[in-house]
Amino acid sequence: QVQLVESGGGLVQAGGSLGLSCVVSGRTFSNYYLAWFRQAPGKEREFVAAISWSGDRTRYAESMKGRFIISRDYAKNAVALQMNSLKPEDTAVYYCAARLFLLTTTPHDYDYWGQGTQVTVSS
Repeated sequence: QVQLVESGGGLVQAGGSLGLSCVVSGRTFSNYYLAWFRQAPGKEREFVAAISWSGDRTRYAESMKGRFIISRDYAKNAVALQMNSLKPEDTAVYYCAARLFLLTTTPHDYDYWGQGTQVTVSS
């Protein structure tokens, strides 16, 4: 089993920045992939970014490229998401997820999920 615990959400003004962290614990292996998804009210869960366990592979949703940065925090055994130039449409609950072997962008491919953290961007 893998446990994921997110932190760092909050309220920020448009144009501002916010950092999220997801601490990973439990039975983890070097072939795990970690990802961030988000879900706004009334919308489907959507892919934000993903990274390999080693950190050498990353992938971003097109609308997040250049604004969001995913990275591994090895000291904390965590995955971080730095969000810059935030827009009101970035308002959502952000989830951390993990899966084995493949970097994919589909929520149903991921086996482990955190509880989510709310990000609200005011205009």
